[in-house]
Amino acid sequence: MYHISDVKKYLRCPKLFWLSEREEALPFNSYVRLDEAVTTLACEKLEIKEHFLGTRGDDPQKTLDAMKEMDWIVKGRFEYKQLRVKIPFLHRNGDVWDVYFLFCGNRPKDDDMNFYCASTWVLKMNKIPLGEFRVLHFDENYVRGDKLSAQELFKITSMFYNDKGNPSKEIKETIQKRMRNLEETLNNMDEVLKLDNVECTRQNKCTKKNKCRFYETCFPDEAQIPNDSILTLVSSQYKYEMFEDGVDSLKDAIPEKIEGSRQQYAQIMASKMGGLYVDEISLRTWMKKIKMPITFLDFEWETYAIPPYKGMKPYDVLPFEYSIHILHEDGEIEHKEYLGTKDCRLKLVENLISDIPSTGTLIAFNAEGAEKIRLKEMASQFPQYAKNLMDLYTRMMDLSFPFALGTVYDVRMRGYYSLKVIMSFMENQTGYHDLDIHQGMDAVFQWRLLDKEIDEVDPDEIREHLSAYCSMDTYAMVVVFNWLKSLLKKSDN
Repeated sequence: MYHISDVKKYLRCPKLFWLSEREEALPFNSYVRLDEAVTTLACEKLEIKEHFLGTRGDDPQKTLDAMKEMDWIVKGRFEYKQLRVKIPFLHRNGDVWDVYFLFCGNRPKDDDMNFYCASTWVLKMNKIPLGEFRVLHFDENYVRGDKLSAQELFKITSMFYNDKGNPSKEIKETIQKRMRNLEETLNNMDEVLKLDNVECTRQNKCTKKNKCRFYETCFPDEAQIPNDSILTLVSSQYKYEMFEDGVDSLKDAIPEKIEGSRQQYAQIMASKMGGLYVDEISLRTWMKKIKMPITFLDFEWETYAIPPYKGMKPYDVLPFEYSIHILHEDGEIEHKEYLGTKDCRLKLVENLISDIPSTGTLIAFNAEGAEKIRLKEMASQFPQYAKNLMDLYTRMMDLSFPFALGTVYDVRMRGYYSLKVIMSFMENQTGYHDLDIHQGMDAVFQWRLLDKEIDEVDPDEIREHLSAYCSMDTYAMVVVFNWLKSLLKKSDN
């Protein structure tokens, strides 16, 4: 039996599908928290009372039999040629059935047509006459009051939205245009699973957007490439072509096959200069803007699909922890932190304002994409502290800037400039590898256990692990900042 996720994997890459079928299933942890029974809320929005409710493992015939008696089918299972689908809602409308898809996001786009088309194809192969197509989705402007309102939470649309947030394509028409017969695909999937091995073919899909989790399995030799390999060249559409033409090192990159970004320039110069490139003028200019004392700040937060507390919108985030390291003029380093559970937003804001010095620069890594956004959100949710929070916002600088701009590049970064990557080659420093929590989403998953008060876990142990991880982020910023300062001192000497 196949599911739509299997079809998606096969269409992306037969090897991905083949490897996935041989992989032991891993525990699933969603990147977004969804505690509420969203189907129940959607039923309330659609004002469904009597209905057939499908369950996992249902024989598809059970759904077909229910359609003879009921006007509403909820989570019905259908199957054709081993492809099994679950349709959120079907509603009898005269001689046809209207389809209601459920999109747990703010605006449905036409970027998941494999799902919509495959679901519709299975319905058609079961000879179910179809009428209108609609999608239930969250209203991004909905602000929760004391209680959650299903009527206000959801909107119903017959249109897909574009990237600007405007209705663009009719759902039914788009599905009809792009739907195709999947029988050949399913037959090919059967044949692939019979093979003892599937050849690896490198494509842009391997690393585009989300890097395939089997990338190192397919191309193990690339994990062993030198630090200044041409394959580490960022944002390059020709790096594999150059590699196949015999170009091994960044310093030998072919000028006609380089896009010419500042990051690429920094990489090539680092390779030519023995491993490190520093644009001293740019780095000094950036450093001169920083005032003492310096407060290094990092937040950890949870993202809720459905707002759990008053004043929140769909997909709002809830910061539950912060760490700050304060670097004083005399070199002393002071550490402060906060960790809360449930609706701890107000207490976190009040502690944050109290803990951060009233003067000096705030620094965060990827501040523009994270901490500055969090500060603006908190200012909006708690207007009584908006002035204080926006003062912090205006004093904040982004530690990732010198790396993102190509001001500094060390070949040991291998084309990446995350805080963890840079920290990994800082000499004589404790790193993330010594922690029980190694990355941000692990911290979120651990916090969920704490927030939900799961009996089987030790809350003190989780608090200890969360504190160690978040404080490592701000400690690492201090280390990296001091390293950047040392690069200028070397040039002064």
